[in-house]
Amino acid sequence: MEKRELLYEGKAKNLWFTDDENMLIAEYKDDLTAFNAEKKGSEQGTGALICKISTELFALLESNGVKTHLIETLDDTNQLVKKVDIIAIEVVVRNTATGSLTKRLGVEDGKVLPFPLVEFYLKDDDLDDPIICEDHCMLLELVDDHDKLDFLRQKGLQINRLLKEFFEQRGLNLIDFKVEFGIDSEGEIILSDEISPDSCRFWDIDSGEKLDKDHFRQNLGNVKVAYEEILKRILGDK
Repeated sequence: MEKRELLYEGKAKNLWFTDDENMLIAEYKDDLTAFNAEKKGSEQGTGALICKISTELFALLESNGVKTHLIETLDDTNQLVKKVDIIAIEVVVRNTATGSLTKRLGVEDGKVLPFPLVEFYLKDDDLDDPIICEDHCMLLELVDDHDKLDFLRQKGLQINRLLKEFFEQRGLNLIDFKVEFGIDSEGEIILSDEISPDSCRFWDIDSGEKLDKDHFRQNLGNVKVAYEEILKRILGDK
């Protein structure tokens, strides 16, 4: 499968047309997405690490009944994926309070939540991805009925259960994560985009060390080293 014209250039990856109208090639870049206008950057090799991590996690989810857009990984930084119409809702699941949740609601940073919290955000960089409620989703016609919102919520919780247990066995707390979904050519809603330290927060269970994009945000050390540690734990004895 060869790349054709560029379909989309994003912060973390490029999407390319292929000779199959229902398939795209996702090319991961070394650009770090955890930035704002004052803080931008890239780290050589992070694109390949994110590609590998996302490949492993999507395979884990597929084996446990979560359908994804991933068809196969072509090389270190390229994946063959199903072409989907992305639903412009970012589904965020939180297990521990940190980041924007503590700023918005004053919840103590690091507080373990009594239940997984599911939030919806509008996928719109120009508006800085604001948090939205279910009625906002209907008002903006992001979905056509509440059942689809319930499906997104339940899929987010299912992914959380699977990943939380997986990472606990590897000495990591899954603090929170963001996932995106799309509608494929058969009209089915499937997990899309990626799951990686760029879209999740991982803290070491014993030390509390942050092994995710906050390394870049908070100048905690080398991002690539943190991502390599995540991949090492994912692979285990492989």
